[in-house]
Formats: sequence, structure tokens, C-alpha cells
Amino acid sequence: MSPSANHRAAALAVLCAMSLMIVLDSTIVAVAVPDIQRELGFSPAGVSWVVNAYLVAFAGLLLLAGRLGDLLGAWRVFLAGLTVFTLASLLCGLAPTAGWLVAGRFVQGAGGALAAAVVIGMIVRLFPSPGDQARAMGIYSFTQAGGAAAGFVAGGILTDAVGWPAIFLINVPIGIAVYLAGRRLLPREPGLGLTAGLDLPGALLITAGLSAGVYAIISSAALPGLLAVLLIAAFLLRQRYARRPLIALRVLTRPWLLMANAAVLLVFATGMGFQFLNALFVQRVMGYDALGTGLAFLPTPVVIGTVSLFLAPRLTARFGPRPMLLTGLALLFAGLLLLARMPASVSYLSDMLPPLIVMGLGVGVTVPAIIMLAMAGAAPADTGTISGFTNTAQQAGGALGLSVLAVVAANRTAGSPAAAALHDGYVEAFLVAAGFVLTAFLITAILLRNPPSAPAPLPRSAPEEEPANSTKP
Repeated sequence: MSPSANHRAAALAVLCAMSLMIVLDSTIVAVAVPDIQRELGFSPAGVSWVVNAYLVAFAGLLLLAGRLGDLLGAWRVFLAGLTVFTLASLLCGLAPTAGWLVAGRFVQGAGGALAAAVVIGMIVRLFPSPGDQARAMGIYSFTQAGGAAAGFVAGGILTDAVGWPAIFLINVPIGIAVYLAGRRLLPREPGLGLTAGLDLPGALLITAGLSAGVYAIISSAALPGLLAVLLIAAFLLRQRYARRPLIALRVLTRPWLLMANAAVLLVFATGMGFQFLNALFVQRVMGYDALGTGLAFLPTPVVIGTVSLFLAPRLTARFGPRPMLLTGLALLFAGLLLLARMPASVSYLSDMLPPLIVMGLGVGVTVPAIIMLAMAGAAPADTGTISGFTNTAQQAGGALGLSVLAVVAANRTAGSPAAAALHDGYVEAFLVAAGFVLTAFLITAILLRNPPSAPAPLPRSAPEEEPANSTKP
């Protein structure tokens, strides 16, 4: 491996380390929620904001953070986000009251958004050739999936052994180490400059609109959903007439970008919903504790790691991301159908383990391929924006999957004998998740046929020469 390749690999490790911190945070906190509620005096409804405050800030700021990466330089935005995330983790770990913790989680979500929004774009620029990019995306997807599963185990161990503050405080030394490595290793590519398009009114509209949208999904409330639609519509109108738009409509009106990210949304709705529902199934139907649940999940990240690190990159480089995505979606569909066939008296080895392995195969193939397709044809000046857009689709998909599948499971449970109702509710939710996957498969098969090629880089003055409200693809 050449020195330049070594440097790129080290930079990828920095990006994946931050991504791992963010993903671990999403699951490790879920395990500690009962202890947090008891010690800080949260109400049953209020404790959900330990998770929701983070999600609202994270999803709401992703598009703005992606654009800031284009304007200021992705490395600057990444390191700023890492700093905010690490400091907020310290505040959360020292929180003496419920309100302090919720505020800290909101700030932590903002920092996570700044860092996460530019990661995919930086990987694409670091590894422009298809083969290298496929391998890099495989490592990134393994980090995402493996971190999510490891969070259950780590959360149980830390909470039981040390107490819930440890799940936040552990981010501090890791964050400092990643920051120091990032300052030395990340490529310092210059941004376009703030004059190229920092539209503050537009930024406020889209941040408020996305935050309201995620809140509407989490709370299943109609009024925030209507507010989100109005704010996002106002944002699009603002972008049409703004002299320096936050996001050029030529980006948002690309059919490929919209369809690919619709598939991203559905895939991550399935992934997050599967993870959440299966954890509840293992605990409530099979009777496992938190640590046992994490150990029961371990085969999935092992399979994901094997596939995404060794098999998927070679196959993607040979056949392209679209055939691999179709294959991965077919495996996900099969795995969900197997989960839906589980009997009420479940045997882990014969009933649970085979679907977990099939799901691991599907995720290991699907996630790198779908991210590559979503970023296809991105101009260098737009990678931060499109990366933020794709991250937004991921987060919205995760929130949507959790909300919809939890409601489906709960509605089937109501009014039935406890054991049978729990089993039947989860089975029905797995079938709905299979419907998400089938829809993503049809989008890929019918609408994502010819990936666009990336345009040549534009000179730094180009944004000023082209009309700000241009909508041509």
C-alpha cells in the first residue's frame, strides 16, 4: 500500500470512529433509559425526550450542516461537530437534573449532525475510484451496523457496572483522541466560501421544518406534521428566489437524487425498525435481559462485517452498486419473512438465528450499495449538500420506521391475550417492514436504471456566474 493510500485509510478510520460514536450513542442510551428515569425523576412520557431531543436536533440540522461543509470545508465542520458532541457528552454525564440532561442531548444532537453530515461526502472524495469507494463504504456500513448492535451490549455492561453517566462520559476521551487524529489526518480541502450561498432565512426554515417533521413522526401528532410541510414549502419557495440559496434547486430537483434517497429512507426505516422490534421481541417474548439481548444480536454484526469488509466491495466493483443493492434488498425481504414465520414458542437456534444471519447478509450488501447510488453524480461542490441530504433521509427513515412499526405492533397487541398478542404484533410489524423493502426494491429496479456521471469540477467563481435559482438538472 502506498503512503498516500495509508494516509487515506487513516483518514477513513477517523471518519468511521466518529460515526461509531454517533451510532453507539443511539442504542447505548436506550438500554440506560430505565436507570436515567429512576435517578433523575423523569415522568414516563418525559423520559422519551432523552432520545427525542437528540433526534430532533440531529435530523433538523443535517441539511444545513452539509451545506456548511461545502462552504467552509468539510474538515472544519467535522471537527467542529466532533468538539460540540464531545463537550455535550461531558455535560450529559454530569447532568444533575432531567432538564439539564435533555438540554445536553439536544446540543449533542447538533454536534452529531455537524460531523455526520459531511462524512459520506468526505469518503467519496477520499476514494473516487469505484473499487476503493466500494471497500470504503463497506467499512463505513460495518461501522454503522456493528456499532448499533454493540450498543446494546456496551450499554448493559456500563450501566450495570458503573452507572448511566458512564455511557456519556466514555465519549470524552474517545472524542479527544479522534479530534487530535482528525486534525493531523483529514484532508484540508478549501470550501467555496460563505459568499457562495449561506442563506440564513432558508437555514432557519429548513432546520425548523425538519425538526418539526421528526417530532411529528416521533409523537404521531398531526399539527407538527402540518407545520413541517408549511415550513419546508416556505424553504423551497425561498430557495427559488434567494440570491444565494442554501441549496440550489438544481440539486433538489434531480430525479435520481430524490428516488435514490426515497430508497435510502425505506431501507433505514426497515433497519432501525427491525433492530428496535427484534430487541423487544427477544426481551418480551423470549425473556432475555439487556445483556442477553445484545449477545443474541451479535451474529448479525459479525455477518455484516464479513460481507461488507470482504465480499461486498469485490462484488460491487465487478457488477456495480445497483445489482448488489437489488440482491441485498432481496435478502432483507427474505429475512423479514423468516422473522414473520417465528412461532410463539421461539427457539433461538432454529427460529431466530437463521433470520438474523440472512438479515446480516442483506444489510452488509445493501447499505454500501445504496449510499454509493445516492451519491452518484454528485459534483465536488455539492458533495456536502448531498451527503447531508442522504443523512437526513437515513434519520427520517429511522424515525419513521420506529414510529410506524411500533404503532403496528401495539395496535395488534391491544385486546388480546398477552403472550399471543406480543408475538402477533411483532410478526405483523415484520411484514410491514418487508413491505418497505419491497417498495425500495421496486424503486431500484424501475427508477434507478442509469446512474448519472459526476460533472467536471467548477471553478470557484462558477456559483456566482450561474443564476442562483437555476433549476436545470
